[in-house]
Amino acid sequence: MQDILFIGFGLVLLIFGGNWLLKAAVAMSLQLNIPKIVIGMTVVSFATSAPELIVSVKAAMDGFPDLALGNVVGSNIANLGLVLGITVILSNIDVKKSFYTTDWPVMMLASLLFFGFIYFDGEIQRYEGLAMLICLFIFLVYLLRFQKTAVVDELPEDDMPLPLYKTVLFLGLGGAALWGGSELLIQGAVGLATLYGVSERIIAVTVVSVGTSIPELAASVIAVLKKEKAISLGNLIGSNIFNLLAVLGITAMIQPIKVMDQGLLTNDIFWMLGISFVILPLVFIPKGLRLGWRDGLILLSGYITFVYLTVT
Repeated sequence: MQDILFIGFGLVLLIFGGNWLLKAAVAMSLQLNIPKIVIGMTVVSFATSAPELIVSVKAAMDGFPDLALGNVVGSNIANLGLVLGITVILSNIDVKKSFYTTDWPVMMLASLLFFGFIYFDGEIQRYEGLAMLICLFIFLVYLLRFQKTAVVDELPEDDMPLPLYKTVLFLGLGGAALWGGSELLIQGAVGLATLYGVSERIIAVTVVSVGTSIPELAASVIAVLKKEKAISLGNLIGSNIFNLLAVLGITAMIQPIKVMDQGLLTNDIFWMLGISFVILPLVFIPKGLRLGWRDGLILLSGYITFVYLTVT
């Protein structure tokens, strides 16, 4: 019971922490006059990936590498299967050209890079972590150079720049809540795995990854409800790129990550590659550059199948 309470309370802290960090980040980018599509791909993605980053770094440092890896792999599957699935069931998303010229190819490259680094020796070394961070840096420079001219809707009224003291307050609160939440979540997850005799990886790719994907779900559903669909898909693709390159890159730089449970290499990583790949045909079939409720049902049922097969 205590473990479930730890997980629940940890997730609540992570969600609030991510939200406060997001508020501060968007306020800062508004003050710097950064276009909205760039905010979606960089600032929002970074802020919504903060729970994954803190949880993975903490798990790796505490000696639970499968939690660190399972969290990222499971989160990427959840972002596309669960979050994008639910989002497009609620409302069609028209997809911009940048999706197939930049966002999707970069996400697939990041996924294949991660696959190449981990599949053959079961470990991400420090120099591989550094390579991932360099790739992320190149991608961000490209985004800021060439996607700055993207045409996006005007800011809605409620996205007002915050006064400086509020921005700093949200940054501080967000950081503290994320750290506290990650402590509780890892304690609860390891306790739960021990209690039920399952591996940390199974808890990580199901419970922990869904928990750390809740900020993405909230951000995407709110973006759709507010009719800001430019942020929604960019946010999810960006978040997956950040999870792989930033979260695993930074984690491996601090502490090389070694696979303990082989299920990660024989099952989870292929689900991640598969669901990342399938987004492309879904965007073009049946109507070009649009995701509708049918696509949402395909993604969601794929995600449910993944969880069912992993748990059983």
